[in-house]
Amino acid sequence: MTLHKNINAVAASALGAGAGVSMKMLLSPDESPNFAMRNFIIEAGGHMPLHTNTIEHEQFVLSGRAEVQLGDKTIEAAAGDVLLIPAGVPHSYKTLGDEAYSFLCLVPKGEDHIEIVKS
Repeated sequence: MTLHKNINAVAASALGAGAGVSMKMLLSPDESPNFAMRNFIIEAGGHMPLHTNTIEHEQFVLSGRAEVQLGDKTIEAAAGDVLLIPAGVPHSYKTLGDEAYSFLCLVPKGEDHIEIVKS
């Protein structure tokens, strides 16, 4: 099966964790045999809390800048950056500047358990 759609035609759904976070499901696990592709958008001044996943994440930053905690280190990620977050690694995002932070996130097909890490 082939598929064609435009990112601007996909509706964003607000997420309950963090502040100012929404997600567009670009390729659902039902549409793709091996991966799901999502577009996360964190509005300026927004954040996603420290959490873990049971599946790895491959990310490509489309726009904006964010302070991203990856395990015990913190980096600044910006448009054009690629991140690999292995399963089980705690990670969080906090936008920098006045632009939304937007990234593609690919994950392997399979059940994902998300756990918020208490500080």
